Amino acid sequence: MLSRLLRRLLLGQVLAGALLGWLIARRTDTSPWIAAVTALGFPLVMVLLVASTTAILSRAPGANALWWRSLFSDFVAVIRVFLLQQPWAVAPPGVMPATAAPPRRIPVLLVHGYLCNHRVWDVMAPRLRGAGHPVLALDLEPLFTSIDRYVPLIEQGVAELCRQTGSDKVVLLGHSMGGLVIRAWMRTYGTSRVARVITLGTPHAGTRMAARSRTDNARQMFLRSPWLQDLAASETEPTRSLMRIGITPQDNIVYPQREQVLEGVPVTVFDGLGHLDLCLNGAVIAWVLQQLEDPALR
Repeated sequence: MLSRLLRRLLLGQVLAGALLGWLIARRTDTSPWIAAVTALGFPLVMVLLVASTTAILSRAPGANALWWRSLFSDFVAVIRVFLLQQPWAVAPPGVMPATAAPPRRIPVLLVHGYLCNHRVWDVMAPRLRGAGHPVLALDLEPLFTSIDRYVPLIEQGVAELCRQTGSDKVVLLGHSMGGLVIRAWMRTYGTSRVARVITLGTPHAGTRMAARSRTDNARQMFLRSPWLQDLAASETEPTRSLMRIGITPQDNIVYPQREQVLEGVPVTVFDGLGHLDLCLNGAVIAWVLQQLEDPALR
């Protein structure tokens, strides 16, 4: 489980920081409280290092002040998601009913990305529920396996949403790898229960970042991988007509950023955001809600 892995990683960083602080205090004859400060600060330094490295590796030619803005936003997003939310996740809560007054609107299935869990949707899910949409957020496990192995989990989620809400169709919202999992599910199960598919920061063309990993799902997300090409070839024009894509030109995980599109699918661009911030940003959430207001979905 990702949450257990992240807790162990966080504990290791805190202990490493405490040891470093103790050594500094001993060598400089300063207050031992420096060990506590470095213990708490070490995870933040590691987050800044990771955010900066990925931002530099993915930086597009001619990047401007928006790049710096995206670096800061991603730093904050990573702290929020990887230090404060995901390590403390328990089992997904099941179908969460709408909190707005009737009439109830179309249900939404939330599908997270690589090395994430359902808590990445902690900001998005309440906004959807407040707008009248029942919500179900999944956990994709095991962490490192073929994307195709997640397809049965999507089928279970869609079936459960339809059963509990009485709806015959759902909206599927995927972040990063989650968008590919949704497309793989449609390849297997069709689109009869799909009202709309919305993807945020999904590597539709693949990402160069995946070249640094050797897991099955990362290999499938290599830039222009055979798996991605086969997936695209399986899709028809009616299938693509159900989709909407959101990207950021400063995406620090999925790049080249401007290539993450699909023929015939409308694309909305959000400037100045990092990869994780696509799940948290107010403008992105407002856009998602706008997509769900389409009269064709009622």
